[in-house]
Amino acid sequence: MRLIDEILREENLKEAIKRVKINKGAPGIDKMTVEEIDEYFNLYKEEIKQSIFEKKYKPQPVKRVYIPKANGKKRPLGISTVKDRVIQQAIAQKLSHIYDNQFSENSYGYRPKRSAQDAITKTLQYLNEGYEWVIDLDIKAYFDTVNHDKLISILREDVNDSTTLYLIRKFLRAGVMENGLAKANTIGMPQGGPLSPILSNVYLDKFDKELENRGLRFVRYADDSNIFVKSEMAANRVMKSVTSWLERKLFLKVSATKTKVVRPTDSNFLGFTYYKNSTEWKCRPTQRSKKNLYDKCRKELIRKKCVARPNAITFKKINQIMRGWINYYRIGSMKMFITKFGEWVRHKIRVIILKQWKKPETIYVNLQKLNRKLPYKFSDEKIYAVANTRLGLYKQANGNVVNFLLNDKILAMKKEERPGLVNPLTYYLG
Repeated sequence: MRLIDEILREENLKEAIKRVKINKGAPGIDKMTVEEIDEYFNLYKEEIKQSIFEKKYKPQPVKRVYIPKANGKKRPLGISTVKDRVIQQAIAQKLSHIYDNQFSENSYGYRPKRSAQDAITKTLQYLNEGYEWVIDLDIKAYFDTVNHDKLISILREDVNDSTTLYLIRKFLRAGVMENGLAKANTIGMPQGGPLSPILSNVYLDKFDKELENRGLRFVRYADDSNIFVKSEMAANRVMKSVTSWLERKLFLKVSATKTKVVRPTDSNFLGFTYYKNSTEWKCRPTQRSKKNLYDKCRKELIRKKCVARPNAITFKKINQIMRGWINYYRIGSMKMFITKFGEWVRHKIRVIILKQWKKPETIYVNLQKLNRKLPYKFSDEKIYAVANTRLGLYKQANGNVVNFLLNDKILAMKKEERPGLVNPLTYYLG
């Protein structure tokens, strides 16, 4: 059976539709939503398949959008139409069956049962084996500079089916729609579609194999690569050599400013950096990663916005941010940071609660209710003084009375529709 026949088999298409629906995502330039895809394929599936078999299928241009990056810049994404996403997903599923077992053990991005945490664990292994010089390799605008002819020639080594290769090339050259204008592309592939991750790995697998043939220790996650060697001299030699190889063989441009030889403590890989205790190297989130967590929470804890909406919404959003961040960085050492961050979040929440209570009488009554239920036994005078203080909300929410009566355990309690506020330290240590 030809590969294109396997791609367009009923079971594979059904699985592709299912995954596209699970991934959700915005509509492409035709404005079709993922909820409409079942009905569309029921009506036009045979017509789509026939056009692919006859090499007449024309993917539509992707819609250009930009998402903010951690460094303040914006990353361009290309949103394919839902119909094209299904076909791309169907191709990607079959290409994964062909390639995943061939990929390097040191490649971790966009692969099943592999994660950024696995990649960091591998880097720690190399550091603790004595490979303490790091070549931090940065490919300049990787997804925008992939050479189509080179990619197709690499695919042809394992994909002996002209229709599939023709279809992939069509997707690569579908073009980009920005501000209402469609622009053809003869180089690169847009990030955001289901096909680009597997094609990215196929392209850079040649680089992985070259590094393996040289006997180098490395870890690659998508287009981010770190190579580990034992001396600064070796690091500089390897950096020059692999930079030249990438430019000559894969026609990729290595960033001269971002590619550098560093010590582990100056390394920044997938949001992690490293430190050494008395016995071994360990990892922790970078300062930028920590700042990003604060910035995300600040956006959701703007006082005016939070006071005007139910606390259930605020608690839910903050819990999602904290859980997601901690789940990603959990393998890192960060107990002290998480402790301070948790105190900061709870203080912000207390300010919002006091602002919602508004009047001194309401604050007094509510604090007294908590005081009767909790074992702290603050005097009536102290509670009255806190409720009627002329200090600003920031200081009012930071005194012992409010800190103890609206403590982490009270805030963590579920109340009707409002979920309990996650204690970041408890969650991290749990």
